[in-house]
Amino acid sequence: MARLNDDAQWIVLMGFLVSFSFFFLAMVINQSTVVGQTTAESVIEFPKNDIRDVRGVIISSADCPSAVCPIPNFDVVKNDIRVISMNRKNAVIDYTYPQLIDNHTVIKIHYNNGVTEFNENWTAL
Repeated sequence: MARLNDDAQWIVLMGFLVSFSFFFLAMVINQSTVVGQTTAESVIEFPKNDIRDVRGVIISSADCPSAVCPIPNFDVVKNDIRVISMNRKNAVIDYTYPQLIDNHTVIKIHYNNGVTEFNENWTAL
């Protein structure tokens, strides 16, 4: 810039300033769209079918009353469900042994895949 006069130096300097401000505004606008997009995707990505599948397996494994068909290896079945859900769905599953409370079977189910956490108290007659 040594060969330019003072007016030309100001014009070039203002050009750099305007270019930098456009670049900065473009980055801010780009980041705001990414934030809005990921928020909308998190609502769409609620793992409803995964929760239904795991819930169905847990309920079917404890479906019959304990007097008719007790679960002899409850810990083994529970561990199998937890390992399969971790390997296939990347979800942490935990549930309680089916308890009989006031002639109702109660199971507490916990599902967490890192994004969605789901807790349910399942009750049946």
